[in-house]
Amino acid sequence: MIVGMNHFTAIAADKDKTLAFYVDVLGLRVGQRPPLGFDGAWLYAEGAPQALLHLYFDRPVPQPPAGIIDHMAFTARDLRAVKARFDQRGIAYDLRRQAGAGTWQLFCHDPDGAKVELDFDAAESP
Repeated sequence: MIVGMNHFTAIAADKDKTLAFYVDVLGLRVGQRPPLGFDGAWLYAEGAPQALLHLYFDRPVPQPPAGIIDHMAFTARDLRAVKARFDQRGIAYDLRRQAGAGTWQLFCHDPDGAKVELDFDAAESP
């Protein structure tokens, strides 16, 4: 079902320091981001067409903290089969369509509570 890593999202307490680290120190670049309705940045590796790291600048760290990673995302395929598998096992999920690109995003939590996102091509049908 999973075909690759899509991106990680992290909550940044200090926008300037966080961007300085990822851009100036690690060499990622700030790139295209759809109008999602909240402050953040998408960071890309040089020459990469897809962002590796998404940052939130408008959210407090959850209490109690859940660690430094907000969620992990994977590129996936066969949305109908995945939904059926989740439904058969009674696994709760939230399916959304991303603004701009139209990507289908299925959010769920792993058994330990880590947030997981599965991203499906916009052409797939739920």
